[in-house]
Amino acid sequence: MSEATVAGGTVEIGSMTVLPAVRTDIELHTEDGLTLVGELALPVSGHVAATLICLHPLPTHGGFMDSHVLRKASWRLPALADVAVLRFNTRGTTSPRGTSQGAFDDGVGEGADVRAAVAYAVAQGLPHRWLLGWSFGTELALMHGADQDVEGAILLSPPLRRATPPDLDRWAVTGKPVMALVPEFDDFLRPAQARESFTPLTQLELVEVPEAKHLWVGERFVRIVLDAIVARVVPGRAALPTHVDASVLQH
Repeated sequence: MSEATVAGGTVEIGSMTVLPAVRTDIELHTEDGLTLVGELALPVSGHVAATLICLHPLPTHGGFMDSHVLRKASWRLPALADVAVLRFNTRGTTSPRGTSQGAFDDGVGEGADVRAAVAYAVAQGLPHRWLLGWSFGTELALMHGADQDVEGAILLSPPLRRATPPDLDRWAVTGKPVMALVPEFDDFLRPAQARESFTPLTQLELVEVPEAKHLWVGERFVRIVLDAIVARVVPGRAALPTHVDASVLQH
């Protein structure tokens, strides 16, 4: 175990810390007949304060449901903030959980994947649903999420390469909140350009994250991201603890 135990029997939450949750392998079924593989992590208490539907980075460049920020959200947030975390592989994407049917469609066919994930969350009675997209996943949220039964969207490192001004217009009309966390040193879209490019999305809350990069590498930046997510979806629950009692860790 990589975590360091400190005085009082507490352990610092680190990159490999897995906190208790009820974790279930799930399958999603799309309107075009595909089966997608995923996981749902629920609070052990049974009380769900909010739900994150995670949309992963670009699968042709290594993105999948286990991309590290999304994996750490599922490992931590059910226990620390009563947040349910639904992760899945979009069509044609492989992870240790398995391979989703179909083939990568550059964000077009993946609209059916987004709809299937939201429909699953609705059918499970998961409350206060939010889309959480990272990189390519932000494109899916912007292109396909405005008319879905969600409360809003959180965008990590949005590149705005596929989403168009009409997509932003559709979100603007809904009035649903959208928050974008934009790294100071992003590889694709930095804060100043993001403010200009997101102009049609009038309700956007743009959060510039100093010194961060597109991949959010490092525990410091993971904590910034998870704190911002929880502050948005469960007001009053951030900042998250950085240590937990050693007895709660899973082995």
